Amino acid sequence: IFVCTTWFIVFTNNPTSTGWFPIHPLLLSLGIGCFTYGILTLQPTAHPKTKAAGLQRHQRTMLAVGFPCVALGILAIEIHKFNLGHGHFATWHGTFGLVSVGWLVGQVILGGGSVWYGGAAFGGGMKAKKLWKYHRLSGYVLFPLLLITAHLGGAWSTWTTSHSQSVVRFVGYTVAPIVAILAIYARVRLVDLPCKACVRFDNQHCRTSKLKFF
Repeated sequence: IFVCTTWFIVFTNNPTSTGWFPIHPLLLSLGIGCFTYGILTLQPTAHPKTKAAGLQRHQRTMLAVGFPCVALGILAIEIHKFNLGHGHFATWHGTFGLVSVGWLVGQVILGGGSVWYGGAAFGGGMKAKKLWKYHRLSGYVLFPLLLITAHLGGAWSTWTTSHSQSVVRFVGYTVAPIVAILAIYARVRLVDLPCKACVRFDNQHCRTSKLKFF
């Protein structure tokens, strides 16, 4: 609903008349849609085959489509603002967006480094697996931040409020993000983090740690 609402608003308001701007909401909404699917495809991950297949879909969706969409969408709005001489990151939407994108880059580095080549970038074995769990926890915090950023832009930005009805914005940028968050969190499983002994000696998960993550 969020993606469809965004694309409907953009394409019904003469997108070619506003320069680079339409690329921003189109690609950012598509990117967030990919992130949502990328998270859902990892839930649940109880069996090795399911984990492997889910991880492949997760990486392809996130890295091959989602992240490039976000990067190009950010580039488009920066070019648009530069051409018009407008300030950068001058609104709450822009500020939240800057934090979200910076966090997202860190997520890609942490997530990729913890699984590629057996997690060699972070020492491999249980050390890398431990960081992967923190990568997932961080992602569950970042996801609502991305949707809050989308809400601020979709529900309150000057362009959107002057080119769409309030009920459309409410459904697309308030109700839909809340439903997406609830759907993601409803599928979260609590699991143990590996204890220090497991991380140090690369033993099988001992399940003695009391520290949990989403």
